Amino acid sequence: MAGPGQTDSEIIAHHMQNLTYGYLPDSGWGFAHTAAEAKEMGFMAIHVDTMVWSVVLGSLFIFLFRKAIKNFSADKPGVLQSAVEMTIEFVDSSVKDGFHGANRLIAPLALTVFMWVLFMNTMDLVPVDWIPSLAKSMGIEYMKVVPTTDLNATFALSLGVFFLIIYFSIQSKGLGGFLGELCFKPFGKWMLPFNLLLEGITLLAKPLSLSLRLFGNLFAGELVFVLIAVLIPWYLQFFLSVPWAVFHILVILLQAFVFMMLTIVYLNLAHEAH
Repeated sequence: MAGPGQTDSEIIAHHMQNLTYGYLPDSGWGFAHTAAEAKEMGFMAIHVDTMVWSVVLGSLFIFLFRKAIKNFSADKPGVLQSAVEMTIEFVDSSVKDGFHGANRLIAPLALTVFMWVLFMNTMDLVPVDWIPSLAKSMGIEYMKVVPTTDLNATFALSLGVFFLIIYFSIQSKGLGGFLGELCFKPFGKWMLPFNLLLEGITLLAKPLSLSLRLFGNLFAGELVFVLIAVLIPWYLQFFLSVPWAVFHILVILLQAFVFMMLTIVYLNLAHEAH
């Protein structure tokens, strides 16, 4: 994946760089060939690999669940149907435990969030050089295959949840009730500035914690895989990468579960008036 003569730090930086498309000051629109060019593109640059793999993995989730439903059999359930049924039962019980309102959107949303994040996280178990090396042979300079190691992707997911929190808060409590919670609680109207500061920070901390927790854990896991591939001799890599992969499976599952449960809890709070 790396070019000849690159140092270990350059190889690591190369692997962690996204395939970025945006405006280049000197040559117009195109793909960045260096990290400096990607930085110059600024806010409007698009991480093409993150977008592509997010859509591919989301489509895979839809395809597998649709296939299980179309081929449903009560007498002889297959492996796929059994896995889908277990997943739905698990998510359904999580929603019943964490959400106490009446909203038919919450369970499908929780299932989508859990499976989509899980699929994106699982790409971290693909050996770090396989897909990037294949992409480079096709002339594609950069290729990050784990969307959740991109802060843009995790922030996009958390902002989607954040907008739903605002929407359902206003829907269930009214605009006045939502603003009243921000301005008059917990210390009454005479402490309005302090209430607004306290509740505003609490509200904004929700998308921040969702996105940074998921990004930090997956980015660190991917970085460990890269360090093993770069710094350890090839004949010893198996003895380090496999135990780390086994441990990382727990991280992959746990982070998907935590993202789903916090989404359920935050939306439950948005529906509660007290």
